[in-house]
Amino acid sequence: MPTQTKTSVASIKAIRGAFLDFIADPFFVPEELESVRYIPDGLLILENGHIQELGEYEQLKNKYPAVPITAYSDCLIMPGFIDTHIHFPQTEMIAAYGEQLLEWLNKYTFPVESKFKDRDYAQKIASFFLDELIKNGTTTALVFAAVFPESVEAFFTEASQRNLRMICGKVMMDRNAPEFLRDTAISSYEDSKKLIQKWHKNGRLLYAVTPRFAVTSTEEQLRMAAKLLEEFPDVYLHTHLSENVKEVELVAQLFPESKGYLDVYDRAGLVKERSIFAHGVQLRDDEFKRLSEAKSAISFCPTSNLFLGSGLFKLFQAKSKKHPVKVGLGTDVGGGTSFSMLQTANKAYKIVQLQGDKLSAFKALFLATLGGAKVLCLEDKIGNFDAGKEADFIVLDLKATPLMALRNSQTPPAKTKAEIAEKAFATMILGDDRAIQATYIAGELAYHKNQAN
Repeated sequence: MPTQTKTSVASIKAIRGAFLDFIADPFFVPEELESVRYIPDGLLILENGHIQELGEYEQLKNKYPAVPITAYSDCLIMPGFIDTHIHFPQTEMIAAYGEQLLEWLNKYTFPVESKFKDRDYAQKIASFFLDELIKNGTTTALVFAAVFPESVEAFFTEASQRNLRMICGKVMMDRNAPEFLRDTAISSYEDSKKLIQKWHKNGRLLYAVTPRFAVTSTEEQLRMAAKLLEEFPDVYLHTHLSENVKEVELVAQLFPESKGYLDVYDRAGLVKERSIFAHGVQLRDDEFKRLSEAKSAISFCPTSNLFLGSGLFKLFQAKSKKHPVKVGLGTDVGGGTSFSMLQTANKAYKIVQLQGDKLSAFKALFLATLGGAKVLCLEDKIGNFDAGKEADFIVLDLKATPLMALRNSQTPPAKTKAEIAEKAFATMILGDDRAIQATYIAGELAYHKNQAN
């Protein structure tokens, strides 16, 4: 439990504990530790939902003598996790058995998503979904809604009530789906435009133009998606790319004039700096290069790629120095099997291992925090503890389970970056929602494990 060590009526408040965040990309610095900021006994100063200062406790305590301090011992405080690809309407169909992507969509996903025309139902699931994210330490996510505008309205309403930094969009889907889930190129444009005008930059909310994937959109619909990007240049493009071998083959049949899957989107004008493509498991070398040139991003979704049998994402090719591509982690619930970004990082480590490389705790946690912020072009607002950023952060209990307590039994806190790397790696492999002691949204306590119902 946190303990109040001082009291004051001051508007400023402070958090004391061990802090870990990133000030650079560990994939691209000469020495990985140079990218890490670790303060074993730090003080985080908060004001009006933003970070005012972070430093050593001994250096800051006299600067803020009347500020109330909430202290966390034997924990690790990090920026909130950023999930760069997830579907809120698929929450109730997580862990659906036995199919790969295309069959799985038809058998499970489409029937479930039909329910989301009902605004009340959509709002019920959105509420549960957002509470799960917060409980798992995820404070920002890039989210697929359903084809129905009501689903987006429900999602943004719930996110707004929680003051969350969230990005969402209405699915655009005008072919190769059940009739009850199809829109048209024109209706998808008009519905999306209305939603953008209402919700984009409404509080902490942002909008993503969201064609499901090339299989379910005509060329006309993809062009209408591009028209939205031209009219609203600071919205996002969020879709799927090269997830599954059969999917790639089907896209080639549907778009015979294209040079490949990415080229379908490129011809439509959808490959841009604010474009986030989920998966990229089957990408060719030239497609990685094109994504790098366009400054587009990939969401690496390891639990989903394993569960649906899609394949092994080439993380270190994406993060090559020659043609670097922005990469974040995505849970991809419900193809993905956990809301936990710790478990997502766990599976990312194993996928990289299978390809003969090593994914350190610092590299993985960078992808889940500042790396995700860079994917979303939000590194000026979230992702680390730099002064002026929004105060979304989490408190990790490094001894949340008996096994974690045994594994991380060294005397806390870790004194060096090397020591915290060891504990962070064990936490990443063994941890899940139980490791989230507390989640703060804009400087306010939104979840505490010991106070949860």
